[in-house]
Amino acid sequence: MTDLINAIRKNSFLVFGRAGMDMFATPTGTKSEHAEAFRADLGGSSANICAGLCKLGARSALVTSVSDDAVGRFCVNRLQHYGVDTRHVRAIGGEYRTSLAVYESCIEDFQNVIYRNNAVDFQVTDQDVDQPDYTAFGALITAGTVFAAEPSRSSTFRAFQNARNAGMPVIFDIDYRPYSWVSPEDAAEVLSQAGDESDLIVGNDEEFGFMAGGIDKGLDKARELARRPGRIVIYKMGHEGAVTLADGQEIRTGIYPVTAVKPNGAGDSFMAGLLAALAEGRELREAVLRGSACASIVVSQPGCAPAMPTTAELETFLATHPGPTAA
Repeated sequence: MTDLINAIRKNSFLVFGRAGMDMFATPTGTKSEHAEAFRADLGGSSANICAGLCKLGARSALVTSVSDDAVGRFCVNRLQHYGVDTRHVRAIGGEYRTSLAVYESCIEDFQNVIYRNNAVDFQVTDQDVDQPDYTAFGALITAGTVFAAEPSRSSTFRAFQNARNAGMPVIFDIDYRPYSWVSPEDAAEVLSQAGDESDLIVGNDEEFGFMAGGIDKGLDKARELARRPGRIVIYKMGHEGAVTLADGQEIRTGIYPVTAVKPNGAGDSFMAGLLAALAEGRELREAVLRGSACASIVVSQPGCAPAMPTTAELETFLATHPGPTAA
């Protein structure tokens, strides 16, 4: 685990996965079908992680494809707005399209409509993943959606090999989205392979359960993955907190209760907060709790990337919140 933590402390991350446009109804509490106005900003799991890391003082670079149109350029501009390195974001012409998510800041009967037809981020190639200088970064991060289709599936596994050749650890957010996959069986096989090849794995109870063939088997699956020396596995359980497995130990932590206005973006913010805290030299338990605080901040505000906290906002939240629930 020491090698993994030391790599994260370089505070520089090469991130693979999608960037998209989010459109969320305003004002807060408005259902999408009744909205007269929507706000647009950056979305997509990997792009959100990148933005969250930058807002917490880290360096992040995204490797992905966007459509060569106004929406793709919007995403690149917003990535740059948040400080993300976009030199490895490639624009592709033709019928491929950048993802669009339309949702609301209304937790009751929350609706998130995602348009992923001809998703351009699946068009990342071997050439794309070979271009970055891996030695300039501390760790590789990917979200699971990249593995749902070719050529990005094979190219991301190639990126894993590139990372290993450069002595970089691989950080994997399972991020299972059924609508992206041809079948649950295909997803379980491929995501399990990605987990086997990763050094830090983060997922929720449903995702680990899915990989194990039943939600009741999820924690056992996480424990199995954590048996490899040096690996960290974080098993998230929603309002029940998380179990962090490393070096034969199980660390249980609670959450920071807030009034949520939406459920999405929490996992991306958790990842950013966790890694930023580890990069600052904080102990693993505290890093998980800071990640949980970031997740709570994001679900309590509209949008995803714009809701990711800065370091100052995170510190203010921690100083004014009563504290986490019992593990």
